[in-house]
Amino acid sequence: MVSHRRSTQPGLSRSVRATVLSAAAATAAATLGAATASAEPQDSPQTAGARVDRLFTEAERATEQYNKAGENVGRLRGEVSRAQDRAARGQERINRMRTELGSVARAEYRSGGIDPSLALLLSSDPDNYLDRAAALGRADESRAAALAELRKAQRVLAQTRAEAARSLAGLKRNREAVSRHKRTVERKLTQARRLLRSLPGGERAAFERASRDGRDFGAGPRAGLPAGSARAAAAVMAVRRALGRPYVWGASGPSGFDCSGLMQWAYAQAGVSLPRTSQAQRYAGRMVPLSEARPGDLVTYRADASHVGMYVGNGQVIHAPYPGAAVRYDPVGMMPIASVTRV
Repeated sequence: MVSHRRSTQPGLSRSVRATVLSAAAATAAATLGAATASAEPQDSPQTAGARVDRLFTEAERATEQYNKAGENVGRLRGEVSRAQDRAARGQERINRMRTELGSVARAEYRSGGIDPSLALLLSSDPDNYLDRAAALGRADESRAAALAELRKAQRVLAQTRAEAARSLAGLKRNREAVSRHKRTVERKLTQARRLLRSLPGGERAAFERASRDGRDFGAGPRAGLPAGSARAAAAVMAVRRALGRPYVWGASGPSGFDCSGLMQWAYAQAGVSLPRTSQAQRYAGRMVPLSEARPGDLVTYRADASHVGMYVGNGQVIHAPYPGAAVRYDPVGMMPIASVTRV
């Protein structure tokens, strides 16, 4: 048998007791949470610096995706414009062909269209009739050819309009991708900057002075080798002029650069057109071993080739490192190398 005991506090209603118990539980939970939080280890300057570097890396990858989507937007915008222009010209041609065929049909209707055998019977000059009949047959063949050409033009117009519609759809998707990658970059950079500001002044300065990694990967290039070509030498001269200019994500100069934007700009000064993204720049020439690197070669980093710099000799690259850092020299082995490309 279940017994129902009275409250030891007769003046306290059930609802009030529930409120008191809830408040007590919340207070206990808050106290326990505070104790747990205070017991959790805080980021050391080293781990915080590693997190900042990771966030910058993630932002850089998103920047290259942003650059690629932006490049696609430009290409698709051109495709749409060309397809629409072709469609307009095709429609004008169809209109012209329809007008010409309509004029012929109206002329035949006005002439009265008589049965050929009856026209021959009534003709006072059968030879003349036969000449005219032959000419009419040729006209019929010409009209049939014109009709076939009209149908072909209509099919081409429908295909062109379908191409324009596909390009427009692709343009919309890539514009959305641009916006999505932009939001990702800005979010990662905000997190990285907030974390960087939380570091002690000395540690923050050390992080900003330090190279990306400083490790050495495999056999380095031989010192003293000349540039791979005259245009590579011109690109090296250009990239050196960019030293000290700020990293600006999505920028390709001349006042600021991201990593691939700097390479594109430097080679443009040498009269060479490079793709916009580091992943595409990786395949913009002939790949060579790191041990054979020459000034002007492009060095891409990480397995996904999401960072790129230019080898300038003496075991160094010039690159745009990350937001907040200027274009600078760093060791060629600062990060895992994906490839070395001779443009």
